[in-house]
Amino acid sequence: MIFDERDKPVRAIGTCQDITERMTAEEDLRRFSAAMDATSDAIYLVDRSSMRFVHVNEAACRMQGRRREELLALGPEGVLSTPRVELERAYDAMIASGVPAQPVEMLRTRRDGSQAWVELRRHAQPSGKGWTIVTVVRDITDQRASDEKLRRFRAAMDVSGDGILLIDRASMRYIDVNQTLCDLTGRTREELLGMTPMDVFNANRDTLERDYDAIIADNHSSATKVEGQYRRKDGSVIPIETRRSALLTDDGWVIVGAARDITERKASEDRIVQLYRVHAVLSGINSLIVRVSDRDELFRKACRIAVEEGGFRMAWIGVVDRSLMKIVPVASAGTDDAFMASVKGLFSSTEDLPMGNSKAAWAIREKQAVVFNDSQNDPRIVLGKNPTGSQFRSMAILPLIVAGEAVGVLVLYAGEIDFFHEQELKLLTELAGDIAFAIDHIEKQERLNYLAYYDVLTGLANRSLFLERVAQYMRSAASGGHKLALFFVDVERFKNINDSLGRPAGDALLKQVADWLTAGGGDPNLVARVGADHFAVVMPEVKRDADVARFLENRIDDFREHPFRLNDAVFRIAIKVGVALFPDDGTDADTLFRNVEAALKKAKARGDRYLFFKQKMTDRVAGKLTLENKLRLALEKQEYVLHYQPKISLQTGKLTSAEALIRWNDAQTGLVPPGQFIPILEETGLIHDVGRWALRKALEDYLRWRAAGLPAVRIAVNVSPLQLRSRGFIAEVAEVIGVDAHAPGGLELEITESLIMEDVKHNIATLQAIRAMNITIAIDDFGTGFSSLSYLAKLPVDTLKIDRSFVIDMTAGPDGLALVSTIINLAHSLKLKVVAEGVETEEQSRLLRLLGCDEMQGYLFSKPVPAEEFEARFLVVAVA
Repeated sequence: MIFDERDKPVRAIGTCQDITERMTAEEDLRRFSAAMDATSDAIYLVDRSSMRFVHVNEAACRMQGRRREELLALGPEGVLSTPRVELERAYDAMIASGVPAQPVEMLRTRRDGSQAWVELRRHAQPSGKGWTIVTVVRDITDQRASDEKLRRFRAAMDVSGDGILLIDRASMRYIDVNQTLCDLTGRTREELLGMTPMDVFNANRDTLERDYDAIIADNHSSATKVEGQYRRKDGSVIPIETRRSALLTDDGWVIVGAARDITERKASEDRIVQLYRVHAVLSGINSLIVRVSDRDELFRKACRIAVEEGGFRMAWIGVVDRSLMKIVPVASAGTDDAFMASVKGLFSSTEDLPMGNSKAAWAIREKQAVVFNDSQNDPRIVLGKNPTGSQFRSMAILPLIVAGEAVGVLVLYAGEIDFFHEQELKLLTELAGDIAFAIDHIEKQERLNYLAYYDVLTGLANRSLFLERVAQYMRSAASGGHKLALFFVDVERFKNINDSLGRPAGDALLKQVADWLTAGGGDPNLVARVGADHFAVVMPEVKRDADVARFLENRIDDFREHPFRLNDAVFRIAIKVGVALFPDDGTDADTLFRNVEAALKKAKARGDRYLFFKQKMTDRVAGKLTLENKLRLALEKQEYVLHYQPKISLQTGKLTSAEALIRWNDAQTGLVPPGQFIPILEETGLIHDVGRWALRKALEDYLRWRAAGLPAVRIAVNVSPLQLRSRGFIAEVAEVIGVDAHAPGGLELEITESLIMEDVKHNIATLQAIRAMNITIAIDDFGTGFSSLSYLAKLPVDTLKIDRSFVIDMTAGPDGLALVSTIINLAHSLKLKVVAEGVETEEQSRLLRLLGCDEMQGYLFSKPVPAEEFEARFLVVAVA
């Protein structure tokens, strides 16, 4: 209902229309316009039929510097400054083809007169029954400027002599590289941009990332320098030096690198290092030459210097053996025995040097160096197949020339290919010359030294050198506490042989005598030629004087029997010898030598085969030798006998046991005092045989008395130091008692306290084994050997025998009596029986009885008597 101004209703007629679609379209258009306005590119919508703008966005307005209404009024030909006909043709062609037009770049002038580069893109879009041309215009002024900068930058990169690379730190891929880097790696720019630094550097990604992060952290503007390797497309590797820095860009961190091929520089450095090595060897060996006076030491240390200071893989020196026409390796370093064995086998050719075809022989024959700078591929290689695998790649054989003759070779091996060039060879040739000079100098010095200290004919030391050696041996003898013997030897009939057969025969005899003396002594340093037909020999260690005489007796006889061949005839030669002893006959070498010469002179005058400097020594030694021979025969002639001394109980006065004592009944002089022959038996070792005889004889008497029904008293037999030390002594005792089951019960072994204490642990074990055979053991001369009480308690013994000296002192005062009392109490506390030796008076017997001593033996009761007398006086009487 509608009312008029007077509020009266008025009838009206109206229509309604649905505008939903229109409203929706308008909303879509509004949204589309908002979307167009949000983009930075200029967008123009052109109706093809009317050739008028349908719509333009805000970017188009800004780009043209006009309001939207102005642009809509101008139309496309006004904005683009292009004739309508030309635009229509372009639009229709695009509609007909159904393909968007190619982008077009053009320079446009803005309303304010400024110019800008734009990129124009167009496509046709169906719209209802017609077509709408969509034109997008982008301002590319800044991009064009950036591309120009990049073009100029790349042009600058490409003319650089260094390979330049840009690496994106985040992706670890190349952003750009220059042509030089492409040439270095043998790849195109496209190939490199498709790779990573890990591929080119042949490196681990983690390692490179750590390196790049360190560059970024280290004030990223400073360049770091590093050496590495590039792996080329063909697989080869080249050394490079890269300077790297970090650059922060809008897109993140970029690693900028400049790589330079340093192959030539590295080669130059290597050459400098090689030359330095050779200089070091030259300097080291020249210093060595000044110090060394021995040829073998020179060779050995020269090889070592070449390896240790020169860095050569191997070095060896060989000398020419002209007698065999071979090269003999004598020193080496930096190699092993197997390699040197192969060298000796291959270089020591059996061919003579002038005809030999080995390169070592050629170097010696031509006196020129032979070089192989690629030993694995050089067909001339002297060893054929490289025996050391890849240990060396270059080798040089340098002749050592002395007085115009090549006397040997120095062979050097390097690990590098092409090591030996002109500069190295010049230095090494100088080195070989220095070694050769040293060889010549040493040989001359050795010759002078040889003439000064050696006899040219025999090769033995002369008098000067021998005296030095004797002085040294004398010092050793003095520190060792033993004697030394010096012999002066005269070859008899030498003058007659020399005069009758000629000097060559005389020289031959002297050489043979020298060989015989050297062979007999075992050490050529002990022998010297000190005159025309005189030789000297030293015996560095003499334990007993008699040893000297025995040695001379045997050697003089052997010399007499030795055949000396002269002019196809055999001669028997005799010698005379003078003898002097240190320190008896001189305390210095000169004095001893003068005295031994005097002894020889006297021996020749008297006609003696040998003579000591002091007559009394000759007589004493001769007497000892005579006695020794008689003692040896005494065993065969059964001249040894046993005397028995009874042991008596101090409480009952009855016989308890007996001690067997060895006596020698010489057929010529009768009984010999024990002190005259027992020490000789010990010195000569005859005590072994005589001691075994005494054990058997004592048991033989014991078993005989037992079988006859006589008292079976134990018989004590003394054991010498040599017997107890013998490894076979226990077996000998077991063999002796093995003849009868009752034999162990009749045997006691007496061993001196001092002997036991020499080697307590060993002797305890020996005595335990003997006691296990049911044989009793007595310690003889107790109190003289300074026994340790701890060891005394451990000794497997049954009896202590108080030494005669303590028994004598017992009656001299209270101290002696107290000492004997202490020994007796100690023994009883250890459950040992006590026997007093050397009892000669009733007072001694009475005191021993009062002190509780168990037994005694001595002249008070009986001296040692023969077996028959002992049997009659003590055994038969006891039975009766």
